[in-house]
Formats: sequence, structure tokens, C-alpha cells
Amino acid sequence: MGQMHLKNHRSLRLNRLLVAAGLTIASTLQAAAFDLDDVTARLLSSAQEGGDAAISAVFPEGLNYDGYRTIHFRSDAARWKDAAPYELQAFHLGWLYEQPVELFEVDDDTVSPLKFTTQDFTYGDDVVLGEGSDETVFDPAGFRLHYPLNTDDYKDELIAFLGASYFRVLGRGSVYGLSARGLSVNTATGETEEFPAFTRFYLAKPQKGDTSFRVWAELRSQSVLGAYAFTITPGAQTRVEVDARLFAQDDIEQLGIAPLTSMYLFGENDHAGFDDFRPEVHDSDGLRIVTASGEEVWRPLSNPQSLQHSFIAVSNMASFSLEQRDRNPLSYLDANVSYERRPSVRVVPESNWGEGHVVLMEIPTDQEIHDNIAAFWTPSEPVKKGQMLNFRYSLYWGSEVSEPVLAPVLQTRTGKAGHAVELADPLKRKFAIDFKGDEAFQLFYASEVEPQVSLANGTLENVYAEEISSGHWRAYLDVEREAEGVPVEMRLKLLEGETPVTETWIYQWGRP
Repeated sequence: MGQMHLKNHRSLRLNRLLVAAGLTIASTLQAAAFDLDDVTARLLSSAQEGGDAAISAVFPEGLNYDGYRTIHFRSDAARWKDAAPYELQAFHLGWLYEQPVELFEVDDDTVSPLKFTTQDFTYGDDVVLGEGSDETVFDPAGFRLHYPLNTDDYKDELIAFLGASYFRVLGRGSVYGLSARGLSVNTATGETEEFPAFTRFYLAKPQKGDTSFRVWAELRSQSVLGAYAFTITPGAQTRVEVDARLFAQDDIEQLGIAPLTSMYLFGENDHAGFDDFRPEVHDSDGLRIVTASGEEVWRPLSNPQSLQHSFIAVSNMASFSLEQRDRNPLSYLDANVSYERRPSVRVVPESNWGEGHVVLMEIPTDQEIHDNIAAFWTPSEPVKKGQMLNFRYSLYWGSEVSEPVLAPVLQTRTGKAGHAVELADPLKRKFAIDFKGDEAFQLFYASEVEPQVSLANGTLENVYAEEISSGHWRAYLDVEREAEGVPVEMRLKLLEGETPVTETWIYQWGRP
């Protein structure tokens, strides 16, 4: 596909495509420059014509993880180098990344292909390319943008799109940890899970002085098509604004909006069974939700014995986030991986998402190389074939992405119920939840606070709260499980009179 110029009647063309697909008619827009309407029109047109033609690829033979790590993009081959604050580098095909993606440069109303050759990369001695690959112009597995995020004289990797619809972003001072996805479909349900993939990207050519970068993308899966617009603004909290138009090609049981994927191996609440010198190992330690009414909810993550689901009902949610709240290096004792610098990500809807649930999925794992945590929002009603859906939201990536109004949960610890001399009972468990206030949480200087607790499938045997130090309170509860094969759901917050002074702590004590 060579250079192409946009037509003046693209909105009319988009309307015709939507009508042909049996979808809602879009409003006619007058903008001349490339935008999300162009991506939508091309996506639907391609779908009607049976998909894209095959695109070019150079794929190394028999490449494993170690071999793939020896392939590097040459920094002197970066696109837009020294001409703008942003630089583009590509990821080579190989190992797990077998699907090439098409990249295009957008310069006002002109769209041109971005291609690569083997001359743009360096290869390890064990990497074997097919015959004639040196002269081949090919499409990459993904791309990354570099930007002077931490210092003015070095362009750090800022955002990377690689594999299906996965992408990772950095805020100032952070290192890569959890990932986001464009979309999830039927994750851990009875239906076959799909892995929607970005197949084509359009990148706005940056200019000197640009503070934000724009990317558009086409997403494809068996049951859904998507047209996406991303606006990326670097900073201490890097903001990624997302505008997603989704076109259901079939009925979908569970559509996951703004999905986040992370790793949690163990922490202070579930270290048992791990023979490891490190106190904690995780990219994220909790899920935070702020409801439309302003309630602040904190759910510590866990590594369960079996697949664990939590469905938290929210209406017109204010935000949800996967957070790395513990920033103390002594909590991890692992200088090589810097878990204390892994970013948190907060999802803030910019449109009315309506009724739905935040879904948290915790998958058992015994290795820290596996992402075993998923969190996303899903609408209350299943999606029907022919529906067009639009979701706008912002992702904030960085160390401090939320500002609690009430005193936050500091840590959660668990152990056998009762006193130290009592025998352990597998149907009973003690929970100790610490809340930490400071001058920002003046209500915490009240002389009396009381825990408010609710349970499902459990009976409270003991509950009280005490002040450990100034502004630092701990709540204790001993719980006995009722039905053995069902999780125990718990909810707790501290009150001064009838006024909440802490976040709401929620927890699922999984099946034994």
C-alpha cells in the first residue's frame, strides 16, 4: 500500500459502511486531517472485503527466548531521530511473536507505510534468517516509542505495543511491570477465550515541541472489530487517552473493557508455601475502585489455590486501578528487578459506561514469570451481534496514580485464628488489616473508631480495632467458614460514629 491522500467525503463513506453493516449511523464530521473516522471506515471496508492481504514477514528459524533477546533494533536507525522529541523503534518477529503488524506514518492528510529491513537490526550469532532476508522489506511484530521522560539528554522507552493487543507504558521513574490490553473477550469463562489483536497502526509524525503523541489502531478478533485512537502524554503520570469503537460480529458473553494484566506471586498476606528469601514478589498488590458515590474500595491481591473470580458491581464508576502500593525496597529485597518501581495504572472513564462490574481474576501460579492477575470492566448485559459500542477512558501510569481521600489500607496479614497456643483450624482464619493516616486524614485523630464488618459464608468470632501508633490503626477479625466449598467474602471499614474514616477493605478467602 503506497502513499494515500484522504478524501473529502470520508464521513459519508463511513455512514454507508455502518448502514451496510446494520450499525448506528455516525454523525458527519468536517475535519480534513486523519482521525478515528478514517480508521473506522477502513476497518469496516476491509471486513466487508474479506480481510487484508498477506503482509511481508522475516521470521528467524527455531528461535527461543534467549535467542530472541539477542535481536536488537539499531538506535541509529530509529525513525524521526533528532527531528522530534519522539523516536520510533520496531520489534522483530520471532519466538512468541509470530504475527506481523502494519505501521503507517500520518502526516496531516497523507498516510505512508513504515517498513523495515534486516539492516535496521543487529542479530546474535545463533539467529538464523531465511535465504534472501537481507534484501527483504518487512513488517515488524510491534513497536515502541522513545521520549526524554526522565532526563533531557536521553530518550527512554515510553510505550511499547507488542503481542495481540498488549501494551506497556512508563511514568517518570518507573520500570516496566503490568500491561494493558486493547480488549478482552470471554476471559476465564465457559466460552472459548479470544485474544483480540491490533493488526494495523497509524502513527502521527511528530513535530518539534510536541508534548503528546497520537496513534490509531485497527483491532480484530473472531467476534469483534475495533477502531482505536490513543493520545499519549508523558510525565510523572503518563496519561494515555483511549477512544475505542467496537463492532460486534457475534454475540459475546463477556466483553472486557480497559483490561489490565499483572503478576502477584506472594506478599504479606499469603507467603506460606514459598521457600524464598524475599518477603514479597509482585508487580501489583491491590485493586482499587472508586464508586460514583465516592466510596474508596481496596482489594488486596492473592495467589489462590484455584482460579478465583471477584465481581464488584459498580454503576457509573469513577475509576479502577491495579496498584503497586508498597514502595519500600525492603519489602522486596530484590535489587535486580526493582518491584518497588513497578507502575500502578488507574482507569478513568471519560464517557458514561453505565451498569457493569469490575472483574478481578486471580490465577494460581508458582513462578513470577507468569501474569496471573486480570482486572477489567464488563457491562451488565451480554453484547449482541450487530451492536456498536463506544468507550472513552484515560489510563494513568506511574508510582502515585490515585489520591485517597480517606485513610488507605497499609497492609493485610493473615494467620491461624484464636490465640497462639490454640491448635490451627482450617475452617477458621485471623485477618489483621492496617490503616495509615497522617495530617491529610484529620479524622484519624479521633479518640474512638469502630470497625464495621459484613460477611458472606462466614461467622465473626472476634473483631476489634486498636491504635498502633499515631494515626496507625489495626483492625482484627477472626472468621469461621460456613460452607467448605465456597469462598468467604469480607468487607470492613473503620468509622468515627457513622462517618467512614478509612477505605473499604474487601477480601476473598478462597476455597480451602
